Amino acid sequence: MPSGTPRPALMLAMATVGFTITFWAWALLAPLGAALREQLGLTAFQQSLLVATPVIVGSLGRIPVGALTDRLGARRMFPAVALLTVAPVLYLGHAADSLAGYLVGGFFLGLGGTTFAIGIPFVNAWYPPARRGLALGIFGAGMGGTAISAFSTVQLTKAVSPSFPFDLVAGVLVVYVVVAYLLLRDRPDRPVPSGSMLARLGATLRMPATWQLSFLYAVAFGGFVAFSVYLPSYLVTSYQLDRADAALRTAGFVVLAVAMRPVGGWLADRYQPIPVLTGAFALVAVLAAVTSLEAPLIPVGTTAFLGMAAALGTGTGAVFALVARMVAAERVGAVTGVVGAAGGLGGFFPPLVMGLIYGVFGDYSAGFLLLAATAAAAALFTATVLRHRVAGAPGRRLRPATMFRPTVKRAR
Repeated sequence: MPSGTPRPALMLAMATVGFTITFWAWALLAPLGAALREQLGLTAFQQSLLVATPVIVGSLGRIPVGALTDRLGARRMFPAVALLTVAPVLYLGHAADSLAGYLVGGFFLGLGGTTFAIGIPFVNAWYPPARRGLALGIFGAGMGGTAISAFSTVQLTKAVSPSFPFDLVAGVLVVYVVVAYLLLRDRPDRPVPSGSMLARLGATLRMPATWQLSFLYAVAFGGFVAFSVYLPSYLVTSYQLDRADAALRTAGFVVLAVAMRPVGGWLADRYQPIPVLTGAFALVAVLAAVTSLEAPLIPVGTTAFLGMAAALGTGTGAVFALVARMVAAERVGAVTGVVGAAGGLGGFFPPLVMGLIYGVFGDYSAGFLLLAATAAAAALFTATVLRHRVAGAPGRRLRPATMFRPTVKRAR
């Protein structure tokens, strides 16, 4: 590494902090879902749509943001996305006063969820393969920004003012923009792809591994996002908890899932990804079925939710351990962008489905049964199709038949 090159540990820390702060902004609306439902007179579906809008925008936005990061680098993209997120945060805190207004603000708030696609290739470039799993696990823990929102948003709204959480996040974002501009550096020899973004995306989407990994991450990370978004509303509606209590319990769910992400990567390195993922999805299926019975929150409900948090967190870490075994190194970044988008999209639909189910049946049992069936399907798919695929190339990474090698140039 050239003399004077920034330390990888500092770059990892800056990326993780940026990911955490932007995820904090991304999750601001979720803890306020129940309050906004009362304030605006929303239906269950409208409430679900409101809190899910930033999720889908942040998910789909990862695809172009990841491509722009490949071309422009994280030093430009991280400060730019953080700065652009300030505007919707302030708008939601001071100007939104209707369902349409909150939907518009939530749409642009989705920018905060795109930074996953900036950080993954950035961290990949700074760390060698032997240390990359741990580095990505540490970076991935930045999704704990949703826990910060769950812990603080409702409490700060009550203790200070409804706009204060938004003002606080906007201020933290601005500070990060300045610090990131001063400290962030892309690796000098990082490859910069040539060719159009559409051509590279098309080649990535033709790879079977892209879709297989996207399905697994949609279930694992999508399940985490869905619970972090909708669990406060579910606890208030089904168990008549105070909104602050529901937000704190959701924060506990998020913290456990975040803590288990690097553990999932470590377990996958030690025991192989396939058995770890199979076990994680199977546990989610069982516990979701238990939750559908609407058992008492203490101890059965709490145990089930925390068990699902641990399993989903483990799954998110293990999926990216599997990426390196199924995709050639030069395509990991492109596949990661699509897989990351699929994970976010996996968190968009469950809240909408839960809202519709509650509106029709008056309870959530059918929604949890659907989650159980989906997790069971993911466990079966992992234990059969993917197990044979990974076992088909012992001792080396699988190279999909549609793999292509893009021409790259070195960053100057």
